[in-house]
Amino acid sequence: MLRSKPLDVETTGPVSGSVEPPGSKSYTNRYFLLASLATGKSEIHRPLVSDDSLFMLSSLKYLGFKLAQNLGGTIVSAQGSGGKVPWDTARLYVGNAGTAMRFLTAALSLGAGKYSIDGDSRMRERPIGDLAGALKSLGLGITYLGKEGFPPVEISGGPAEGGTVSVAGETSSQFLSGLLMAGRCMRKGLEISVQGGLSSRPFVDVTMDAMEKFGAAVENSGYRSFRVGPGGFAGRKVKVEADATAAAYFLSAAAVTGGKVVVRGVGSESKQGDVQFARVLGEMGCKAEILADEIRLESGPLKGIEADLNGMPDTAPTLAVTALFADGPTSIRNVASLRVKESDRISACATELRKTGASVDELPDGLTIRPPAKLKGALIETYNDHRMAMSFTILGLKVPGVSISNPGCVSKTYPGFFEDLKTLARGGKQQA
Repeated sequence: MLRSKPLDVETTGPVSGSVEPPGSKSYTNRYFLLASLATGKSEIHRPLVSDDSLFMLSSLKYLGFKLAQNLGGTIVSAQGSGGKVPWDTARLYVGNAGTAMRFLTAALSLGAGKYSIDGDSRMRERPIGDLAGALKSLGLGITYLGKEGFPPVEISGGPAEGGTVSVAGETSSQFLSGLLMAGRCMRKGLEISVQGGLSSRPFVDVTMDAMEKFGAAVENSGYRSFRVGPGGFAGRKVKVEADATAAAYFLSAAAVTGGKVVVRGVGSESKQGDVQFARVLGEMGCKAEILADEIRLESGPLKGIEADLNGMPDTAPTLAVTALFADGPTSIRNVASLRVKESDRISACATELRKTGASVDELPDGLTIRPPAKLKGALIETYNDHRMAMSFTILGLKVPGVSISNPGCVSKTYPGFFEDLKTLARGGKQQA
């Protein structure tokens, strides 16, 4: 991916107005896979259109699944395959799309052929061994085409019949989610035991919710073991709710600038764990209200807090930047999984936060941030990580002299982020 020129962030007054973020990446990529595997026709309304979702969509098409987008990508239709992978060979490339890598690797166990899946240089550093090991125990042939335990990987010997399997849950919940979705299409179904802790538990709730919408129930025994019976999925018409992680940027922007925002399209009825970020800002001193289909936040004097973000790790960079404007230190804990995301977000945040003059303790599973008496502007390196770019843009709304390196990396999940933020920074309302 070509690097884009640095973006100089304009300082602003209070960020105010209403905004509806794009569709949830979590739901979009799950719906794409479930619709492909279902029996019958499906329609997915308002899916996310971004690098990550397009990698997922194109990979499914390369496997022979029948999916089509309308003009503008507001609806994706699918004629499901009835739980089979149509083609018996394919070489897939998913960039740095973690959901596409993990979900497709699991789904390839349903194919009767030989497949390979690869990604960019960072994806080749993101572990997949726990998932590959689980598939191997189901009788699949697994060959690492590079470093053992990491992509690229070749999968053969399917289709898997199912049965029982165990998978580690601490590195990524996506391993478990991928197995659950594939297991529904296995002849015997699948019973999965989770070894160790389970990180990002709400994302598993999203998976089970998405599966239920396509007609498949999951038995969950205290998040320690799961069972999904055979039977496949049924075609459905679904709408993708707004992305709760994207909502966090606007909530934080209002919090640090003394503003007031309404984020539409996601709320208390959502299974997305990042909806609860509003409550974290409430603990810091904001007035937060989570309604059925929207989140309201009004800024207040910010104070430092201790936050366990295991259920919403993707919001950690956003909270880290917000903490720079708080009275007192903020500790972020239980997010060790951030080290194997699009960047090592713990290390990356520590490095960039220190450029502002903050004192930062980098811990194995988090950060402690002590704001300086006066924040400094800086050129923020984004590590080709969309969440670093969007989170640190918030810094520049209050602190002069902040520039974002390679801002184009936000196209991974939110191509229109800077335009939507600029509208709110001017006190406006996003156009429908």
